Amino acid sequence: MPPDPASRPSLQRLFLTGLLTLLPIWLTWVVVKFVFVLLSDISKPFVGPASHQIAASFPQALGWFNAQWVQNTIALAATLLAILAVGVLARRVIGQQLLRWFELLVLRIPLASTIYTSARQLLDILQTKPGSTQRVVLIDFPHRDMKSVGLVTRVIREEGTGRELAAVYVPTTPNPTSGYLEIVPVELLTPTDWTVDQAMSFIISGGAVSPESMPFTRAGER
Repeated sequence: MPPDPASRPSLQRLFLTGLLTLLPIWLTWVVVKFVFVLLSDISKPFVGPASHQIAASFPQALGWFNAQWVQNTIALAATLLAILAVGVLARRVIGQQLLRWFELLVLRIPLASTIYTSARQLLDILQTKPGSTQRVVLIDFPHRDMKSVGLVTRVIREEGTGRELAAVYVPTTPNPTSGYLEIVPVELLTPTDWTVDQAMSFIISGGAVSPESMPFTRAGER
């Protein structure tokens, strides 16, 4: 008995299935390629001339050093080694002293000091475990019946009343390095027991990576 034509998957359904299967792979490739190209570009100004010099000195044996993919690979490896070296150095006394000197130098440059200080504080917060002033919360955004995941970066007080206000950074999906800064009364925050890593996984995955349950309604409204 021939199969029922109605039971056959349509071309549209097959296309959507294929698209949804390939999309995560494509997004992963785009992000990884962007990071690899970004890292390799840092060392290219040094690796390129060195590769040309090596290839010119030994054209028969090492002429392949002129290949673009070889230069990209060397540049990427050099950048990764430099990052690892900075990480090792930053854990030692001399590295910490050099970092303090560099920060003092950057703080003397008007625009650079603002960017560096803000980025440094944000990265420190993202690495801090949830506590009294650095914690993962939900806020009413963009309106009361919708929630957004935010990171409390600081608690300040309202002039005149002394009311506690929270500065909440709301990362965007799938790039958490961009987002919004919201000033929210502390009593309007919905606290969670999430770590920053759990919040980042939730945001980057578009909600696909999440716990089985989460708070939504504030305790005073239940």
